[in-house]
Parts: sequence; C-alpha cells; structure tokens
Amino acid sequence: MKIKTVLLLVFLLGFSSLSAQNNDIETIENILHTQETAWSNHDIDGFMQGYWESDELTYYSGGKVTKGWQTTLDNYKKGYPTKADTGKLRFKIDQITKINEASYYVMGQYFLTREVGDANGTFMIIFKKINGEWKIVADSSC
Repeated sequence: MKIKTVLLLVFLLGFSSLSAQNNDIETIENILHTQETAWSNHDIDGFMQGYWESDELTYYSGGKVTKGWQTTLDNYKKGYPTKADTGKLRFKIDQITKINEASYYVMGQYFLTREVGDANGTFMIIFKKINGEWKIVADSSC
C-alpha cells in the first residue's frame, strides 16, 4: 500500500510540474504572438512590452551589444521609423527549452515582409520570470 501511495505522489508531482511547464510555454508563445501583432501595427512601444524594462536588458545584433530597455527602444524607433520599415512580422518558433524554474530560451526565425525590402533571420532569446511575469532579458538576432 505504501508503494502505491508513493508512486501516486510521484506521478502527481510530475504531472503538476509538466502542467506548469506547459503553461509557461503557452505564456511565452502568447508574448511572442503579441509582439508579432504590435510590430506589424508599427507599435514599437507595444512590441517592447515583452522585454524586461531594465538597464540590464541585453540585445545583441550585427556584432554589437546594446544594454538597456530604453536604448533598445530608441534603436528600434531609429532603425524602423515608418510602417514601411516595420512591415509585417512573423516568427517561426523552432524550440522553447526550460533552463530552470525561472528561465527558458527560445530559438527561432523571423520573417519581415516590407515595402522597403524583406528581412529574415534567426534569433535566440532568454525569458526570465521577474515579479511573476515572463520577460525577455536577452535577445540575439541575426
């Protein structure tokens, strides 16, 4: 009887952990979908809501490291000043992997369809749970 109880508890704990991980992944996917929509509407401020609003946010692209949420926002607004520049964004998520209880990494591809010329590439971003919310704390896009 004791063995059955222990096995049941192990099963329930494992199921609970898997369920929590599935919820985390769904939340992360929703954040990325919200970013696609915001970007496609030339709402860069809305797009940035997925990022950690901190001076410690790290963005790596084009061989250059940028630190800070505000700097990243300013760079996006400078680099994509019009709707023709932002175009329509679509992500293809290749992998979402749990690092630990409070962080995941996401690898994928982005596709920008734009009047000024399409742009496609790959990315790896790190999500961290901060104050109960999943936020991008690091982004490497190329």
